[in-house]
Amino acid sequence: MQFLFDYGLFFAKFATILAGLLILVGGIFTIGHRRPREADGHIEVKDLNERFDSFEDDIKHSILFEDELKSLLKEQRKQDKLEEKQRKKHKKEEPPRKRIFVLDFDGDIKASAVENLREEITAILTLAKPDEEVLVKLESSGGMVHSYGLAASQLQRLVNAGLKLTVSVDRVAASGGYMMACIAQTIVAAPFAIIGSIGVMAQLPNFHRLLKKHDVDIELHTAGEFKRTLTVLGENTEKGRHKFLEELEDTHILFKQFVSEHRPQLIIDEVATGEVWYGTQAIANKLVDGIQTSDEFLLARRKDNDLFLVQYVEKKPWQEKLGLMAEASIERVVERMIHKLGTRFFW
Repeated sequence: MQFLFDYGLFFAKFATILAGLLILVGGIFTIGHRRPREADGHIEVKDLNERFDSFEDDIKHSILFEDELKSLLKEQRKQDKLEEKQRKKHKKEEPPRKRIFVLDFDGDIKASAVENLREEITAILTLAKPDEEVLVKLESSGGMVHSYGLAASQLQRLVNAGLKLTVSVDRVAASGGYMMACIAQTIVAAPFAIIGSIGVMAQLPNFHRLLKKHDVDIELHTAGEFKRTLTVLGENTEKGRHKFLEELEDTHILFKQFVSEHRPQLIIDEVATGEVWYGTQAIANKLVDGIQTSDEFLLARRKDNDLFLVQYVEKKPWQEKLGLMAEASIERVVERMIHKLGTRFFW
């Protein structure tokens, strides 16, 4: 038993030192080679109509016999001429095609993608007209309250500018992810997408008894009665625990108020239990407005709309990429630990 304890302690020390070294190396590479953000990033716009047209041409040339292809192309040209003739006959000009701007948001626990999202939204707002639409393909299982609060505020900019905002969820929009989604006038989800979890979680380990057993004292000094409520290393009190739970409940109330404001059709007390629902269940609870994948949405609007994927792209030297890779690896480990052990509040 003592061997297992000693081995576990050694492994914990080794993992801590290794993580520290990775953070240090990653930080040195990242900080030492990071240039100003403005010089690194640029907006890229991809015409999705061209992409879909290319797919269609490829499949036609691959599966149709030559005479079938010629006949199809001939019929298409004939149809185009007929439509043009009808417009001239009735002196009707073809109405201008509306644009749909498409954004991707893949959220981690810190909502790191919000930095790119804010640039993409700024770019769209320089040109988009009030009657045009933005589709956000959203994937997130939630994370830090303040980070996802900022991400939701970025989407609110689109609504404030008079644009129609649609959020599409193919896999998951839970907690902070759903907080972002409910900004949209319309939410669509795949049948088995995970939706909801209007709740707040916080848990943390406490090593006070273990440290006390090994005669290790921890001193924590604060100015302000509730500067620190629960701690990982110190001795927790009932008063601090009560305050912590009070703050947790206050955060949940804010979350419920936010969702109710943007989706008043919800019976908030029935859905704000921290549970999640699949897409087909979520529509019954009015958490989403339709069952549809993002691919279905875009293909259905391809004929009458110009579709543009807008992406903010940063160019980074290999040293910074290496540092960010190390940082991301550590963040994934920390994220797993947070979900197992917990710290502060998370949507």
